[in-house]
Amino acid sequence: MRDLLLLGIETTCDETAAAIVRRRADGTGTILSNIVLSQTDDHAAYGGVVPEIAARAHVEVLDHVIERALRSSGVKLVELDAIAAAAGPGLIGGVIVGLTTAKAMSLAARKPLVAVNHLEAHALTARLTDAVPFPFLLLLVSGGHTQLVAVTGVGEYHKLGGTIDDAIGEAFDKTAKMLGLPYPGGPAVERAALRGDASRFHLPRPLMGRPTPDFSLSGLKTAVRLEALAIAPLHDQDVNDLCASFQAAVVDVLADRVRCALRKMREHGIKPNALVLAGGVGANQVVRRTLHKVAADGGTRLAVPPPELCTDNGAMIAWAGAERLALGLTDELSFAPRARWPLDEVEGAASLD
Repeated sequence: MRDLLLLGIETTCDETAAAIVRRRADGTGTILSNIVLSQTDDHAAYGGVVPEIAARAHVEVLDHVIERALRSSGVKLVELDAIAAAAGPGLIGGVIVGLTTAKAMSLAARKPLVAVNHLEAHALTARLTDAVPFPFLLLLVSGGHTQLVAVTGVGEYHKLGGTIDDAIGEAFDKTAKMLGLPYPGGPAVERAALRGDASRFHLPRPLMGRPTPDFSLSGLKTAVRLEALAIAPLHDQDVNDLCASFQAAVVDVLADRVRCALRKMREHGIKPNALVLAGGVGANQVVRRTLHKVAADGGTRLAVPPPELCTDNGAMIAWAGAERLALGLTDELSFAPRARWPLDEVEGAASLD
């Protein structure tokens, strides 16, 4: 096995990103460049991502972002071993932009194409940043996804549980919007919670204690709304207290559900080398501190990529592409973009049953 150089392209939501990553022969990696252009300002007025605006923005800037990634890394296109792009899941307009660009570059430069599952990229990032060996338990928490997955290898993802309604990141965003906080909602709720009293409102902890590690957030979100209506009009301290109470409920649920998933892994005879926290919610410091303790109590450790690699970025796509290329996994130019692509349907996935 030799060193591999990959370009990664990410356009599944509202970040236009490209990066160059080197995967060394020993399985370790280095990020040579990682360029991310956020569209937050473009969507802020709408309180959420508008798919058509996102796709148009990707078209306008992606070539420039790729050029910056190559220039910053000092790597020439001809030196790359492959082109990797997020092929789903995500907003289909954006996915098409990134994957089509990668296909054109692959054809023009005669380089292999690696179509990366966006969720797989989140799952494998801790192997780049923390050299986490398989197997490990993945907690993926973002605006669109909340899953607990046993990861036993590249392409081997066994879903243990997930949300039956809202994703945790989505619940943070909707709670923020409900309380008049700015977009993106997750960081806004976390900031307000620092000034709040988490014991003021007694909010539910959905599914806590259940024997399967699933989540439900819609009832918690409704409870916040009912509390807000009951004391309207809201003052700043009311908002802070609601945010603190909401965040405390989410953290309690996360801790309970992760403990359940760790038990499930061991019941299947799998001893996790780490609990890996991935996705945008992984940037929340209260969530991180709580899960550090949960992991330690469960006889393992918490591995969390730095905040800039928890949110969407090109480095995670390049790294996932390199991990797949190292196993000889490449894709045809006919690979179709996917709005939906469950992690346990990625090539090589197996069942625990």
